[in-house]
Amino acid sequence: MQKRFFIIHGWEGSPEGNWFPWLKDMLQKKGFEVHAPHMPDPSMPKEGRWVDKLVEEVGYPDSEVYLIGHSLGSIAILRYLEQLKSGKEVGGCLLVAGFTEDIGIDQISDFFKKPINWDTINSHCRKFVAIASNNDQYVALKYADILQEKLGARKIIEPGMGHFQTKELHVALNEILKMASPG
Repeated sequence: MQKRFFIIHGWEGSPEGNWFPWLKDMLQKKGFEVHAPHMPDPSMPKEGRWVDKLVEEVGYPDSEVYLIGHSLGSIAILRYLEQLKSGKEVGGCLLVAGFTEDIGIDQISDFFKKPINWDTINSHCRKFVAIASNNDQYVALKYADILQEKLGARKIIEPGMGHFQTKELHVALNEILKMASPG
């Protein structure tokens, strides 16, 4: 079966922003199927609508599905995993500048109305990587520690990368390819 990658942008983002087009292109050049959907109403995102969009985009979740999230896209992925039916499992998740609680931005607080169900998330994915920066102006480094603790995520600190608003992100490409490789 074909590996399928889904790149989920964050708040006020789009699939054309940051490193997403570059990563999509790099993965497509390796022969993979890659989707980078426009998430609904990115300026005033609602958890339910974003999860519904992921359900629609992914279709049938299986071990060949890899989810890549940036910022709010990371919590959207976790909320998506929470609602999967028992026995469904994706191949892996790469969370860049991910966070696990309300960070004081009213427009995105809808994603944090209920506690994260870590056990359920872990039952639907066994491979997580959390990439964080030591100078992210929005997302504290402690969230990478939480993702490591709660999900067993491999934590990678990229010094000086801010909120990862760059045109290329080689560490993301390297990590998702490693995650998706057999063995």
